[in-house]
Amino acid sequence: MISQAVIQALKNFVPEENISLQEPMAAHTTFRIGGPADCFVQLESREQLIGVQKYLYQVEVPFFVLGNGSNLLVSDNGYPGIILQIGQRMSRIEVDGRRITAQAGATLAQVARTALEHGLTGLEFASGIPGTVGGGVVMNAGAYDGELSQVVKQVNVVSRQGEIMELDNSTMEFGYRTSTIRTNPFTVTDVIFELEEGDREQIRAKMEELAARRREKQPLEYPSAGSTFKRPRGNFAGKLIMDAGLRGYQTGGARVSDKHCGFIINVGGATAQDVRDVILEVQERVKDRFGVNLETEVLFLGWGIKER
Repeated sequence: MISQAVIQALKNFVPEENISLQEPMAAHTTFRIGGPADCFVQLESREQLIGVQKYLYQVEVPFFVLGNGSNLLVSDNGYPGIILQIGQRMSRIEVDGRRITAQAGATLAQVARTALEHGLTGLEFASGIPGTVGGGVVMNAGAYDGELSQVVKQVNVVSRQGEIMELDNSTMEFGYRTSTIRTNPFTVTDVIFELEEGDREQIRAKMEELAARRREKQPLEYPSAGSTFKRPRGNFAGKLIMDAGLRGYQTGGARVSDKHCGFIINVGGATAQDVRDVILEVQERVKDRFGVNLETEVLFLGWGIKER
């Protein structure tokens, strides 16, 4: 439990109404799963983030920075620490020529729509990704042969000690579903995208085409965290899972999607443990059948695993 002294101290940095206790994380993840966080704080500015992070780091209280919760599986027991949410209260988007500056809490879909409105091309692939700019940059989110590393000019971050840093594209060390922020304790505050001028109707058509492909091939009607597993080298996770005979495999309310085996979905009432059990079964069977280790894209929070 978080002490009253810590709760009172947080009020020096953020408005009291932005602080919630025993907040159900099922309300803040796209899986719609997760027990309560001891404390949940909605941030409104970089200054609030710096103040809260420095304080929590100094008093050694565990915390986790949350975006849209689109790539996260929170334990049924919840999170015994403080969740710092960078969401819609930090989602300003500004356009200057071919550059778009977006706060970390803006969704990638919002930024893609803004690009469309200004006739800028390069972010069409991101129009259906449910995550935020901050979370997307951390994992170098991508889809349909596009990824953020192709369009990110600069990422502004803060360290746990409150140092503000500007990281250019090369400094980010982007890779497949990773970046330097995966291994360094930085928090994204703003991202500058550099795009190309394009034809609005062509941009719109591309976004509509990708949306149609998603509806056809992905189980968007069910809560999920998107693709559960990273793409293994030289193969596709969904095909390996299907070939292992796991299409429709279900434990409790968690199921391997019949439409796309790379998705584990919440068909109703799934617990976090249900999802974890399905993930472990999939990994074991694919390993036994094909000798391939499937690595999860999904992050685990509150499971006793070290969180950043």
